[in-house]
Amino acid sequence: MKGFKIYKDVPDETEMKRRYNGRINIFFFSAFLIFCVIIIRMAILQFVEGPELASQEIGGEQKHFPLQPIRGSIIDASGTKLAYSTASNSLYITLMKDYSKKTDKGKENRPEAEELAKRLVQAFNKYGDPKEEPMTVKTVIDDLDLEYNKQHGYEPRRIKSDLTKEEIAYFMENRAKFPGIQIVEENVRHYDPDTVAVQTIGFLKKFSGSKDLKDYEAIDQSNKDQKNPGLIYTEEEWIGYDGLERMFQEELRGKSGYLSIPINPQNMVDGVPTMVAPEKGHNIHTTIHKDIQLSTEQAITDQLQYLHTHPVSGKLHKDALTGYAVAMEVDTGNVVAMASMPDYDSNVRVNGGKITPDIVDSSGNGTITIYGSGRSGNGFESTIYLGSVIKPLTVLIGLNEGLFGLNETYDDKGYALIGREGYEKAISNSSGHRNGPIKPQQAIQQSSNAFMIDMIGKELVGKYGGEKGVKKWDEYMMQFGLGVATGSGLPGEFKGRGEYTNTKAAGSNLAALAYASFGQMGKYTPLQLAQYTVMLANEGKRIKPQLVSKITDQEGNVVKEFGREILNEVEFPKAYWQTVKRGMNTQGLAAFEDFKYDFARKTGTSEQEAKVNGTWKKIDNGVFIAFAPRDNPKLAVAVVVPEGGFGSQSAAPIARKIFDAYDEVYGLDGTPHPKKTEDQTKDGGEEETGDNR
Repeated sequence: MKGFKIYKDVPDETEMKRRYNGRINIFFFSAFLIFCVIIIRMAILQFVEGPELASQEIGGEQKHFPLQPIRGSIIDASGTKLAYSTASNSLYITLMKDYSKKTDKGKENRPEAEELAKRLVQAFNKYGDPKEEPMTVKTVIDDLDLEYNKQHGYEPRRIKSDLTKEEIAYFMENRAKFPGIQIVEENVRHYDPDTVAVQTIGFLKKFSGSKDLKDYEAIDQSNKDQKNPGLIYTEEEWIGYDGLERMFQEELRGKSGYLSIPINPQNMVDGVPTMVAPEKGHNIHTTIHKDIQLSTEQAITDQLQYLHTHPVSGKLHKDALTGYAVAMEVDTGNVVAMASMPDYDSNVRVNGGKITPDIVDSSGNGTITIYGSGRSGNGFESTIYLGSVIKPLTVLIGLNEGLFGLNETYDDKGYALIGREGYEKAISNSSGHRNGPIKPQQAIQQSSNAFMIDMIGKELVGKYGGEKGVKKWDEYMMQFGLGVATGSGLPGEFKGRGEYTNTKAAGSNLAALAYASFGQMGKYTPLQLAQYTVMLANEGKRIKPQLVSKITDQEGNVVKEFGREILNEVEFPKAYWQTVKRGMNTQGLAAFEDFKYDFARKTGTSEQEAKVNGTWKKIDNGVFIAFAPRDNPKLAVAVVVPEGGFGSQSAAPIARKIFDAYDEVYGLDGTPHPKKTEDQTKDGGEEETGDNR
């Protein structure tokens, strides 16, 4: 190979051309991609970000001015609206110029603002309600807030509420004469003028004065980060502060509307505001029936008056100022009546009326709270000792614990002894009555304190020891809903107070159980009593008290339904339940003499020392529970009359009228039995018989 020179391969012309074309294609493809990105970005700028950028170009932004939501209604079981909102059109004006005296420009525009106010007043006085007090230019100028003392410059000013049709028509036709005008539909809350279950329905309060409640305090904090204008709460918005109004605040509220206002860096309007209308909330359908509720309220009022004017057990009961009652269906748990008397007119709170001390005192719901209607003034709690109505449960506990048998006989000498030998204390039956030999069923019927103490209170201590005996008693109480929440969901519900756990105050564990066995060491609410009575009626099922049957939207579509809900169940032999039901047969009830149904009942008279108007005194409270019919129970009723004396004479007559009212509407046998009219009685119909007290 010597003499030869080696050269590297040199690409021919075809290969060089191929490589060149490849580079050109890559270049054009890259350019195409870049142009696509540019075009897409330009489209976004044009159609998506354009309006905002245009606003920013002149230094402005969008502000949302909220409009109050339109609240849904609360409707009773018969379809009557117990709380509802009506439309009210208001006139707002957005200041389109700076009228403040802080700027020279404002001084120039001031006469223009005053002229606007004059034209507004002329229109109001011409087309407004002649019964209203005429508006003045000064009033309108103050509402316009030209110096921004109350509101930002961009915020609309509400000039007048509750416009007439003529005013609305005039301003809509003459918009051009009133720059910045807006007609906004707002709402006014109304409550049934018959004051139906007012404490249960609840009331409204402005959001600014409601932040003492934790749920509204939390909303106030979240308002700052809320992105949806419809969910923002304003300081002037009316919100549910108690009862069902608060319990279903979210469902009833709906959503706020708002005005979307373009503004400049000076916080003044810089464009035409647009409005998003409020959304109306859902309707709440309560289980309370207006007719039964009103009969319950009237029965309490009448009975209190009777106790003031007619001697009962040898004396008048003028200190019986209040009464509480709950009627609850045994099968469904529906609460058909829940009365705390005296009550008040809820319309006063939302219509600018004066909130007097008696309204504040009557706002408390005595069926679920410690301080019920009318009680806070004298310091006496509405939640009282149960008295003898606890005895059916006491006997059930004794039977279930094997402390005695169904047919075991006890010799009732009229009293029981507790304490150390030689230092015994005698606790007597009512009036020291001696019953002689009695069985468990008779112990309930004769309301024997001695039986309860000797056969249950003492025996629990003997079986478990003092401390464990008290704990065992407490477990039974809670199983029957006494000392735990009922599950109703009403805000502020009191769980009850088992004072038997305070053995130091009682003196000993034995003393605590002795007094607890006949109802003197536990304070529970009337709603808890009603739930407990339902449990006796249905033989062990603790049912949630149901206050709402369904939620519907404004078109009537069902959003949510509520049905029977068992919270817990206690299983005892059927013979135990039957023994207790037969024992619930208190005799001598004048109010029920002509009652056509066999029913189970238990009276109670709880005694307690209470400080009333600064003075300690002994008080007898009337308590009564019952369910009817006895063998196929439909309705359970619990009534409490603090300072009313014996339950058979103070509380039982109220319960009778509640049963009658339910029988008329629904029928205790499943068929309604409405009262005969005067014409029917003249034609041979059976006449109504009044209550025999």
